Amino acid sequence: MAHHIVIGGGQAAASLVARLRASGFEGAITLIGAEPVPPYQRPPLSKAYLLGDMTLDRLFLRPEKWYADNNITLRTGVRVTEVNAQDKTLRLDTGEVLTYDKLALATGSHPRTLPAAVGGTLDGVYTVRDLHDADAMAPEFRAGARLLVIGGGYIGLEAAAVAAKKGVTVTLVEMADRILQRVACPETAAYFRDLHRRHGVDIREGVGLQHLTGTDRVTGAVLTDGTELELDFAIVGVGIEPATTLAEAAGLAVDNGIVTDARCRTSDPDIHAAGDCATCLFRGQRIRLESVGNAIDMGEVAARNMAGEDVAYDPKPWFWSDQYDCKLQIAGLNLGYDAVHVRGHGDARSHWYYSGDELIAVDAMNDARTYMVAKRLIEAGKSPAPEVVTDPETDMKALLKA
Repeated sequence: MAHHIVIGGGQAAASLVARLRASGFEGAITLIGAEPVPPYQRPPLSKAYLLGDMTLDRLFLRPEKWYADNNITLRTGVRVTEVNAQDKTLRLDTGEVLTYDKLALATGSHPRTLPAAVGGTLDGVYTVRDLHDADAMAPEFRAGARLLVIGGGYIGLEAAAVAAKKGVTVTLVEMADRILQRVACPETAAYFRDLHRRHGVDIREGVGLQHLTGTDRVTGAVLTDGTELELDFAIVGVGIEPATTLAEAAGLAVDNGIVTDARCRTSDPDIHAAGDCATCLFRGQRIRLESVGNAIDMGEVAARNMAGEDVAYDPKPWFWSDQYDCKLQIAGLNLGYDAVHVRGHGDARSHWYYSGDELIAVDAMNDARTYMVAKRLIEAGKSPAPEVVTDPETDMKALLKA
């Protein structure tokens, strides 16, 4: 009987094993996760879970019983230490050696951390990536505590929003000229800068961290402009790195992620990869899509191919972020945009990215209807004229029929 093994504990791994069984694969399936819990959602860790609005059991993508009911062996709290692609075996930290017919790597990513030389290893300095991180920092979110958030991307901004709602005094520093510089247009950055400042967050752009201070625990920070801050804790949100250690040691092709083809196969045809750890092709470019949508879709395509189908992965990027009472929904990917057009005003608005005459992405703030229309337009390859989408009298749904 064939044995397919999946390594990972997030959305891609959970989606992959579910689709593998649903696709008619009748062999053995083993899912191996390093954390001591079943696969769970990551995005709520920096939002609803930290706020206390989501309990642990609601984080789980499926109850533990589901895996047994579907004849999937779930191994939690176990690490894979080596993959031998030639022998088609893998070694666990328990000393066990397992044999596979097909293997899938859904190993996710790791947060970038600060070096010890600038105080990155002091107690009270956190990253937000897994359940342990969220549980460790949760007691810090008390009214009156002083927090420094390092990094003005979505993770940093989401953590700042949770802290501000909890009554924490928040300073956020971003070394680049503005927040969200890598991922969003100036208009979207301005929207969220204003939103955070209205909630009391002190956002400082073009200013970085020189070093944290403290003996064992962080007590303060010195910024690159010479400012000194007194702190109770700090959160580092300066991006993530794909978890490729196993893939590299196994001799697989890696280039800012595990390189996959259109079938989600790695350079070894019996090993697939999906999610944050993997790169895929999008409009002729090799990219990594750090999103729930990509993890689900890529995981399912990998599973179908592992089950014997022949299915190509066609990425359809979408993302979201919750901050205070604002829901940001993003459709498409804004790579190579040369113009942004604004629809609406105030708290509910959308920013439409164009490359020449082509609509490539939309940021929608508190405007779910516009988001859904924009997503369908982009996926259908339709590009309404900017003056049409920015006209408040335009019937957005009618654009889908044009």
